[in-house]
Amino acid sequence: MLRGVDLVLPARALVRVEGANGTGKSTLLRLLARIDAPSEGRITGRPRTAYVPERFPAALPFTAAGYLVHLGRVHGLRASEAAGRADRWLTRFGAAAHARTPLAELSKGTSQKVAVAQALLAEPELLVLDEAWTGLDTEARGELDRAVAERVAAGATVVYVDHDPRRLAGSVDAAYRVEGLGLAAAPFAPTESRVRIDATAPPGTPLPSGLPGAPAYALTDDGTARLTVPAAHSDALLGALLSARPPWRIGRVEPIRGPGEAPQPHRSPALDEDPAP
Repeated sequence: MLRGVDLVLPARALVRVEGANGTGKSTLLRLLARIDAPSEGRITGRPRTAYVPERFPAALPFTAAGYLVHLGRVHGLRASEAAGRADRWLTRFGAAAHARTPLAELSKGTSQKVAVAQALLAEPELLVLDEAWTGLDTEARGELDRAVAERVAAGATVVYVDHDPRRLAGSVDAAYRVEGLGLAAAPFAPTESRVRIDATAPPGTPLPSGLPGAPAYALTDDGTARLTVPAAHSDALLGALLSARPPWRIGRVEPIRGPGEAPQPHRSPALDEDPAP
C-alpha cells in the first residue's frame, strides 16, 4: 500500500526506484504502467507505455515470435513491421533461435528476453522495468543497458527497479526510495555528460563493431545513425567512424546533458494525491 505519493516524472530521463523488499516498489511501477489503478487519487498523462514485470507469464498460447508480433499489433504496428521488429529484438538479445519455440517451453532466461523484447519493440515513451535484468545472461544485460540508453536518447522516460545498486548508476537523472507508505527522493550521482553524434554511410553499411564507449544506437526515419556516448569517448568514437571502411559521414555533434543539469519535468505521467492500491 502507498499513500501520499505525489510524483511527476521528468521527460527524457532515467528514473531509479529503490526500497527494501515488500515496501511497494512493484506496486508503484504497476501504477505508473497503468497495470493497476489507484483506489484513491489519480494518474495523469497517457504516454505510449511498455512494462516488463519481474515474472513473465510464460504459459501463453504463442511462440516467442508470435507473441511479439501479437503485442506489436496491439500497439498499432502493421504485421510486417511488427515481425521485423520482433526479429530484430530477438536477434539483439541472442534469442533468434527460439523465435518459433512455444513460450511455455522457453527457459527462464529466454522468457525474460522475450519479455524485454515485447516492451522495446513498441518504442515506448514510458518504459517501466521491474527487475527486468533478472535471469538475463551477461550479454543480454549489457544489451538491455544499451536499449535503455537508446530510449532515453530518443526522448523517452525509463523507470526501473533493480537489485544491483550499480545498475545504470552513472546515467540516473532522478532516484526515489519507497519507505513506510510513501516515496522520498534518494541520493544519486550526477548524470554523466553525454554527446550525440549523427552519422551516415552508404545504404546497407553495418555499424562498425567494438566502437569506443559502447554507444547507444538508434536509426532515424531518414536512415541516419544516431549514436549517444559518454563525452569522454566522443573523440575516439568520431575517429573510429571516420576511419571505418567505408568511412561514415558525420552530421550533427552535440552535447545532450552535462552534470547537474536536470531534465525539465512534465506532468505526463504522474501520480497525484493519495494513491492507495
